[in-house]
Amino acid sequence: MKAPRHSPCSACRNEPRVVCVSQKGQATIPKGLREEFGIETPGRVFVYEDQGRIIIEPVPSLDELHGIHAGEHERGEVLERVREIKDEKRKMRVERLHPSEDQ
Repeated sequence: MKAPRHSPCSACRNEPRVVCVSQKGQATIPKGLREEFGIETPGRVFVYEDQGRIIIEPVPSLDELHGIHAGEHERGEVLERVREIKDEKRKMRVERLHPSEDQ
């Protein structure tokens, strides 16, 4: 008998997950996280090291970048703004899925 599949609850999202790494160095990002962060398959992600941790972030779409580079910016400022926009969109999705009791 298979265990029932469920989407990750808000309390479980931050829990570490074990994923397998193939001989080619490939790892699968769990579906719930891909959906939450808008990672398309096939798709691309940024992968980098920050303070001893491996960070994986979605590559912004062209629509998300439209007009964001107008004017002069400091190095990394555009990517930071894209992250802010993505965070705002993610918060809106969470609020729609889990409305507060006040509403």
